[in-house]
Amino acid sequence: MRAFAEILAVAAKRKGGPGAVERLLAETPSRTAEEIAALPDDRILAEMTRRVFNAGFSSKVITGKWPAFEAAFWGFDPHACAFMNGEQFDALLANRDIVRNGAKIKAVQANASFVLALAKEHGAAARFFADWPDRDYVGLLDVLKKRGSHLGGDSGMRFLRAIGKPAFIATKDVVAALIRDGVVTRAPSSKADFAAIQQAFNHWSKESGRNLTAISRVLAMSVGE
Repeated sequence: MRAFAEILAVAAKRKGGPGAVERLLAETPSRTAEEIAALPDDRILAEMTRRVFNAGFSSKVITGKWPAFEAAFWGFDPHACAFMNGEQFDALLANRDIVRNGAKIKAVQANASFVLALAKEHGAAARFFADWPDRDYVGLLDVLKKRGSHLGGDSGMRFLRAIGKPAFIATKDVVAALIRDGVVTRAPSSKADFAAIQQAFNHWSKESGRNLTAISRVLAMSVGE
């Protein structure tokens, strides 16, 4: 596994120099733990929902419909979404202004219950995400997969980055860089694969002082982003 400084140099050569890399990294800022903790629970549920509906759909379509999503799901109030009744579900399923996917609408209800449970356990759902250590990011992904709905894999990773949590995303370019540098031998699919990736990111973070999001972006830039 090569030093992060070497990977950064490759990225800089590909992107037009160190300054260009830094400008690209600034486009994906992370929040501090306290900034994440200040996010209201409805915004946590909103970002979960956006990632759930983005999966398998054009992000431009979801973005275009997003004001209608906000209205249809009661501003993503967790209580309203968690306790929607059959009549409300049917109305959502018939609402042409949103994506009418029954399984994903049910996922909103399930994730609202998840958010309420986290709020009960930690005072606020955002507090839970803020306090989870970056060195065990893979463990947080496992929580999202097990306790959330439709939040495994890429959707969970993108949700965490969307709320400002430092996060790597296993895109094609990131995986190519990890294979190139001997961290994994294939696209990650097992706990052992993700443990190896976490170990590599922790090493590079300690070496460079950069967080998971920045490291992930630099890896991608060093290949083909």
